[in-house]
Amino acid sequence: MRILLSNDDSVFAKGIAILFETLTSRHDVTVIAPDRNCSGASNALSLHSPLRIQQLDNGFYSVNGTPSDCVHLGVNCFLEEDPELVVSGINHGANLGDDVIYSGTVAAATEGRYMGLPAIAVSLTSHEGKHFDTAARVVLDIITKLESHPLPANQILNVNVPDVPYDELKGIKVTRQGRRHRAEAMVKAKDAFGREIYWYGPAGAEQDAGDGTDFHAIANGYCSVTPLSVDMTAHSSLGTMEEWLNKKI
Repeated sequence: MRILLSNDDSVFAKGIAILFETLTSRHDVTVIAPDRNCSGASNALSLHSPLRIQQLDNGFYSVNGTPSDCVHLGVNCFLEEDPELVVSGINHGANLGDDVIYSGTVAAATEGRYMGLPAIAVSLTSHEGKHFDTAARVVLDIITKLESHPLPANQILNVNVPDVPYDELKGIKVTRQGRRHRAEAMVKAKDAFGREIYWYGPAGAEQDAGDGTDFHAIANGYCSVTPLSVDMTAHSSLGTMEEWLNKKI
């Protein structure tokens, strides 16, 4: 299978290198990834500056843009043949619950789906990053299963893997997104010239983390696989909204 591999931690990240090494054992993989860390970039596109692509000594392609730029450029222009699958990761840290809205890792996968391709985002749920090989093996397993069970046309998979040896995984849980409390307050400081600056504070604590959520699966040693819809329409609200919007006042 032809796979386009990207991420948001940069083309130099350990996670993407290990995932490439694992996937190439069975698949034809091209890496196109940002030239710097783009965590939190979400679905941003570089509309006001030109994109440049450079091949590195290891064969990976580096782009001076966002994760979404990398996938869009690869599929729409750069690659001679369209990939059959887009994989984004392995992210260094979890993408659980509300994180997916901001995640450049998930955004790269989403861009792949917008380009008409099935896509997977994968994250290792620890900043220690000891067992990227575990997440890589999980992705390889999932890709094998997708070959006989294709994803629906409006969905991607968001995969989160505990940072443990592969043999210590308890299994895979299909989950829904959990939810966090409101994020911590921003941190106010001063730069070297005495001017006020602000840093984002820590992510909010888990609020909806019960059985069935991605948070719960990870906390209990399972790999979490969440199908995400790229169609953000609230279909359940269409009928009632039609009714009250058209109601005479």
